[in-house]
Amino acid sequence: MAAFSIFFFCFTISSHSLYTFAMTSDTIFMNQTITDGQTIVSAQETFELGFFSPGNASENRYLGIWYKRLATGTVAWVANRENPIRNKSGELTLQTDGVLVLRDSATNSIIWSTNTKGKTRNPVARLLDDGNLMVIDDEKDNGPENYIWQSFDHPGETKLPGMKLGWNFESGIVTNFTSWKSDDDPSQGPFMVYMNFNGLPQIYQNNGDVIQYRLGSWNGQAFTARPAARPNSIYRLEYVSNEREIYTKFDSINDSILSRLTVTPSGITGRYTWVNRTQGWFLFSAFNTDTCERYALCGVYGACDSTQSTSCGCLEGFTPKSQAQWDISDWTSGCQREVALDCGVREGFRKYRFMKLPDTRQSWYDTNMTLEQCNAKCRNECNCTAYATLNIKYGSGCLLWYEELIDMRVIPRDGQEIYIRMAASELGKVFCF
Repeated sequence: MAAFSIFFFCFTISSHSLYTFAMTSDTIFMNQTITDGQTIVSAQETFELGFFSPGNASENRYLGIWYKRLATGTVAWVANRENPIRNKSGELTLQTDGVLVLRDSATNSIIWSTNTKGKTRNPVARLLDDGNLMVIDDEKDNGPENYIWQSFDHPGETKLPGMKLGWNFESGIVTNFTSWKSDDDPSQGPFMVYMNFNGLPQIYQNNGDVIQYRLGSWNGQAFTARPAARPNSIYRLEYVSNEREIYTKFDSINDSILSRLTVTPSGITGRYTWVNRTQGWFLFSAFNTDTCERYALCGVYGACDSTQSTSCGCLEGFTPKSQAQWDISDWTSGCQREVALDCGVREGFRKYRFMKLPDTRQSWYDTNMTLEQCNAKCRNECNCTAYATLNIKYGSGCLLWYEELIDMRVIPRDGQEIYIRMAASELGKVFCF
């Protein structure tokens, strides 16, 4: 949902790190070294790479990429986030084998490296106008996937247009996004946004080992927690699942508008756009905006409804497992069936409308089946608890659940339909809000 205030959060470069000398090139060549105080700048002066100190209190030095022409100083990527340099003795060198190495010249110790080696004849490291630092072989065909190493495969707290969140099966690279510890410390904080690949892939945000929020799975149009996402003039979402990789990304529609997705040290994940008039970042949309977005707030077979005075309720045909706990607004124990299942031939399914689909970690899916085939498969498997259409854009595909259903909420007008297995005596009603 759109935010109605400007939120000036960003990671910026402190004043004592601004004494830099921008080189004319966007490229680091083989055996070339960049020292603290030197930078390279992308062709259209969108991004700059060099050494900086974050915030206002830190004296530590980091190799990073920040916005150059607009939103000047907002940091988008940090190389050595877990291993700072204690002084201005940092040196970045591109070796002949295509490996970028960051050293502390005062101690001659390696602080960070890309740790990749390829058969290269003429490696170069180039900073692109999308904020991606790529190491390529300048004598080969340098298509979008023909690279030795790229910073987009190793994001920090910021997701830029074109960055993927997902898993490349061929390279084994899994990309996620992790908060800084604080505005002055870019080392990994407790908050992580990631894709889980058990069952139908879906996106979560964790605080340590605890799931805070589930954006859900892709339904052909949007993620199930955000089904009301509408086309806009700033960005478009894309979800790809094939034999090579599974990922989601967003791309800018208008390159003149800067947009980024960031998870802050306090755990706020939001999409920001740059506003020239105010010279600040505008919070365009955010996760975790209401109580119902807390993961599994209402327990199994419970549904959260932010329009009601009591957030949680049991689905029709279910009742609280512990009425005493529900009476004090502790809903985590969830709900239980009013009539138990017995796998009888007369069991069927009740349709519940306008729902955020439940957690899909214990699910199965098929992209080609019809809804009728989906019904038949679930009916014939006693441990199948529910089914739904996989792709609502085309009305195709089958999604099955095999465990108790959890983390549901009511999304008036824009939620999806789910068919939940019920005893014969419970059939014949439609659950809707």
